[in-house]
Amino acid sequence: MTSVEDFEAAVDRYHLAAAEFVKGNPEPYEAMFSHREDVSLGNPFGPFSRGWEQVAATMERAAALYRDGEIVGFETIGKYVTPDLAYIVEVERLNAKLGGREEAAPVTLRTTSVLRPEEGAWKVVHRHADPITTVQSAESVLQK
Repeated sequence: MTSVEDFEAAVDRYHLAAAEFVKGNPEPYEAMFSHREDVSLGNPFGPFSRGWEQVAATMERAAALYRDGEIVGFETIGKYVTPDLAYIVEVERLNAKLGGREEAAPVTLRTTSVLRPEEGAWKVVHRHADPITTVQSAESVLQK
């Protein structure tokens, strides 16, 4: 059975994987995710993906958009751990070169990650990240 201590260690590994991701390397992140067909991912660059093949392809596309990134910090908003499922809600702050930019820019994301034990290790079964970290107008949700 996985424990709360195991969960904390998994979150530490997840954060280290994020540090590699913003340098353009998706492999440590991919290792943290479930490879099952119910895995899902919503990243800031596109619609949700579901199933390991789609999620892996989405991660690889997203990682390719980052260069020379570094994590500034993680602010934990909330977390909850049971033996069967856990979640963590965070604000992630980083600096990275994005797309074709030559200069690094700050990026702040609100994230929710859901993890479950698989074969003795905590794996991410769902992640959602978006750039909404300040109050938005009602009109901001309208399609343009």
